[in-house]
Amino acid sequence: MLKGFKDFLLRGNVVDLAVAVVIGTAFTAVVNSFAESFLTPLIGLVGGGGELGGTFTVNGQTFTWGAFVSQVITFVLTAAVVYFLVVLPMKALIERRRRGEEAGPAEPTQVELLAEIRDLLRSQQGLGGGPDRSGPGTTTLPGQL
Repeated sequence: MLKGFKDFLLRGNVVDLAVAVVIGTAFTAVVNSFAESFLTPLIGLVGGGGELGGTFTVNGQTFTWGAFVSQVITFVLTAAVVYFLVVLPMKALIERRRRGEEAGPAEPTQVELLAEIRDLLRSQQGLGGGPDRSGPGTTTLPGQL
């Protein structure tokens, strides 16, 4: 059971997802800092300045419309960055691959796969060996993986 959990955690998708979450969190912190440091004060100045800029009160209830506008601008900025730095380049890459202008990921040759299988079998049988360094064109005798 623990081996399966370990395999799940070490799969590429989970690690990539973890990296994306960390980068996304850091990016969100930068955008929020920008909004708090620049956007909110600017909106407050436009809304009358001072401590109450960007707010209005009705029957004792304070509405902070400046903070809401700041968050909307923050959302639009974040969406624009994601679109222009992630979505558009990926769409262009997929389109080039579809047209055949750019090759997809290189797949290993049959010889490379067979050499990897041979090396794994050697290591499981305790023969050591590791990768074969004898180069192409060498012959392996029957019974000698």
